[in-house]
Amino acid sequence: MPTLYFTVLFAIAVVAMVGTKLWLASRQIRFVAAHRGQVPGQFAGTIALTAHQRAADYTVERTRLTMIEIVVGAAVLIGLTLLGGVQALDLAISDWLGRGYVGQIALIAAVIAITGVIDLPFDYYRQFVIEERFGFNRMGKGIFFADRIKGLLLGAAFGLPLLFVVLWLMSQAGSLWWLWTWVVWVVFQLLVLVLYPSFIAPLFNKFEPLKDEALVTRIEALMKRCGFAAKGLFVMDGSRRSAHGNAYFTGFGAAKRIVFFDTLLARLSGSEIEAVLAHELGHFKRRHVIKRMAVIFAVSLVMLALLGWLMQCVWFYEGLGVRPSLLGGNSGLALVLFFLALPVFLFFVTPLGSLSSRKHEFEADAFAATQTDAQDLVNALVKLYEDNASTLTPDPLYTAFYYSHPPASQRIDRLLRHA
Repeated sequence: MPTLYFTVLFAIAVVAMVGTKLWLASRQIRFVAAHRGQVPGQFAGTIALTAHQRAADYTVERTRLTMIEIVVGAAVLIGLTLLGGVQALDLAISDWLGRGYVGQIALIAAVIAITGVIDLPFDYYRQFVIEERFGFNRMGKGIFFADRIKGLLLGAAFGLPLLFVVLWLMSQAGSLWWLWTWVVWVVFQLLVLVLYPSFIAPLFNKFEPLKDEALVTRIEALMKRCGFAAKGLFVMDGSRRSAHGNAYFTGFGAAKRIVFFDTLLARLSGSEIEAVLAHELGHFKRRHVIKRMAVIFAVSLVMLALLGWLMQCVWFYEGLGVRPSLLGGNSGLALVLFFLALPVFLFFVTPLGSLSSRKHEFEADAFAATQTDAQDLVNALVKLYEDNASTLTPDPLYTAFYYSHPPASQRIDRLLRHA
């Protein structure tokens, strides 16, 4: 493919992506605002108008910030690619550190650092302005920055060795380097799943065994009915950072554990907590986690094979504003350009992933209704929608494109059929 054609294709894709994102976000804002004045009939007896309006305002504020992020993100992307940002970084770093592994890792780290610094003000505003305004933020600025420092150190501890191995394979493993890299990446992902519950998550939150004996008995009976074995039942101090509530199971194999936010336990009754957990166990019983992992692994194999081809094409580099070195050492450059450009083209298949995720949520709800009272899950969901200020009236197109969970009305309608 000639360089100019790829440049034009990439530019068109960026414009189409940004235009679509802004259009969908504006639809969401207009639709939510238009339905702000009245609680949907389905929820009229359970959610107050003030709570509905608060959820609408919260959704609008977050979506407006997202629109600014979209524009800034696109400007940064164009600056790094077509306007020569990566080219300038590559020349400067290669002059300083050479084109060996150190120089290539430094290039990748520099691009990650630039995008991270640009994202930081948005994260800060979201946490300390929007979340604060709507009563969700319980995090001090010290915790906010400490979390990011911890994340940076963890990223370096896990990412730098992985990156070195990938770059070594790209230069030493021949034409099938991408296959060996895929194997390494799969093993790495599984290792993280095993390590996360016991070693990574406790770096950010405190986890204590669930002490409510009646609730423990109820949950253990549910797990026995579902054929689910977990390493333990834990309560996480989610209230230290946010008023949002949730529950989840995490880990892999023998390391699986069930985690409840303390905010969730404070809000729901025992039967409602059991119903929420039954939904989460529904994902396990319907093998959703394994299916999602299989899809991710399959797609990653295809993407790595694609990169294996693209990195041999001069037009790939030049079409994104970079001239590869004739002396070699372009593997890091290829990785940077690939992971900058890939989300632009994958954006247009987002609805497929969202549709699959919503289907899984319906299936998990249906499973929960066979193990617990469906009305308990309905009651829990209504409380969570209200407490988390989740809008009850999202735009249908925005929902179809982005929502990983079905809208409240659809989800509860289906559950009530099981009640």
